[in-house]
Amino acid sequence: MAYVTSHIVLAAVAFVLPLASTLGAKSYNDNWNAYGCDIDADTLLDTAQKMVDFGFRDLGYNYVILDDCWSEPERSDNGSLVANSTKFPDGMKAVADKIHSMGLLFGMYSSAGLYTCAQYPASLDHEEQDARTLADWGVDYLKYDNCYNQGQEGTSQLTFDRYNTMSLALNRTERPIFYSMCNWGKDYPWNWAQTMANSWRISGDVYDSFDRPDDRCPCTTYDCPLPGFHCSVMNIIEKVAPIVDKGQPGGWNDLDMLEVGNGGMSDDEYKVHFSMWAMVKSPLIIGTSIPKMTAATYAILANPAVIAISQDSAGTPAVRVWKRNADVDEYDQGSQSLWVMALSGGDYAVALLNAGNSSMQLNATLEEIFIDKATTAGGSTRGPLPSSSSWDIYDLWANRMDDIMANSILQGNVTVDGSIIDASNSTTLYNATEMAYADGVKMNHTALLGVKTSSVPPLGTISAMVPRHGIAMYRLRKQEGTLMKKRDEL
Repeated sequence: MAYVTSHIVLAAVAFVLPLASTLGAKSYNDNWNAYGCDIDADTLLDTAQKMVDFGFRDLGYNYVILDDCWSEPERSDNGSLVANSTKFPDGMKAVADKIHSMGLLFGMYSSAGLYTCAQYPASLDHEEQDARTLADWGVDYLKYDNCYNQGQEGTSQLTFDRYNTMSLALNRTERPIFYSMCNWGKDYPWNWAQTMANSWRISGDVYDSFDRPDDRCPCTTYDCPLPGFHCSVMNIIEKVAPIVDKGQPGGWNDLDMLEVGNGGMSDDEYKVHFSMWAMVKSPLIIGTSIPKMTAATYAILANPAVIAISQDSAGTPAVRVWKRNADVDEYDQGSQSLWVMALSGGDYAVALLNAGNSSMQLNATLEEIFIDKATTAGGSTRGPLPSSSSWDIYDLWANRMDDIMANSILQGNVTVDGSIIDASNSTTLYNATEMAYADGVKMNHTALLGVKTSSVPPLGTISAMVPRHGIAMYRLRKQEGTLMKKRDEL
């Protein structure tokens, strides 16, 4: 494996920022969804600086990832990749050095094919040379795509061998490089990539739609011979549901970068998008323009209570407990579902997802939430079930930053880089550089716990009015000394 990490990556568009700590998936910024090929050193470095100024770095968005179109159309005379001299006149090492000086990590892009997806030189049969070039430039992350692969796919062994060649080459550089496989879920990478990659895409490319079907994304399940692209958020959530357990510390299911802020979905839909990527431990890769970000977008992407779920040290993705029919929308789509994640320290995360066409009250009993505990081998013979205790309920979106505060940060009227705003007692801000998420949760930091809204008694029910295409997301914490008595003790 190229780089051992147990955290989820956090990042930003055209640039990816994963979390520097070693928890779940990481957070990043990647430029592709926002800029496509219209990217250069100035845009990249401006985005990186905004990541620092806006507090994203200190939330754990640690990687700035440069996607396709960065190179010259031909290799050098000695066969090396060459950065485009117009876009990157000082070369890639200079870019990497500047990004590192900001306390960030630098990611780049290639493909396990003859060409990249934009038809620039790629790394098939050049793995050793290209891995060394990237390491010499100071690269910390490699997104490795699947275009123009010369037909070297169709079985798990063929695809494993092609991607493992680069994994081994990266290891031989002796530089820690996060290895992100982008083979779109072809040949079931979740079954074999854990030993040689840090993340793997599970579907075709996401697009900025909540649930609109598109013929270019023909599959609706993980078993997909043609991943395609233009896959909606709900399409990808449906694909990952049966394989969430394949993600684990060091290797993660990647649902593709975030579309939050690109304009194609409502605020509630973007909250679903961000919340569910966090719940299933996908890397959190910002895919919108950071310098042009709106207050509403910032308030979603900078919600530390949700990021803390992504970065929880248990490294356990959420599972879908049930899925039910709901009234359908204009695309004939509609469902409701319950998702549950076991967290470190005995807490749980719960998401009630309403993908139906109208607001509705969703209910989840403690017996449903803790169904895995009741049905695991041994069951109640191992001790009282969690459903027999009372639980405090913390709303993870209740402390969402308001637009006034978000605009003040985005306009530079206040900074969150530690010089003006004190995040230590804030209900909306958190600095994971100063205190890891795990420590903050242990200290009951309000920005991470959310707002306590109610409690649920033994064998009780959690109820929430969830908006159309919306989500209710909670942290559950057990009340001590509230165990329900057995009948013979009454």
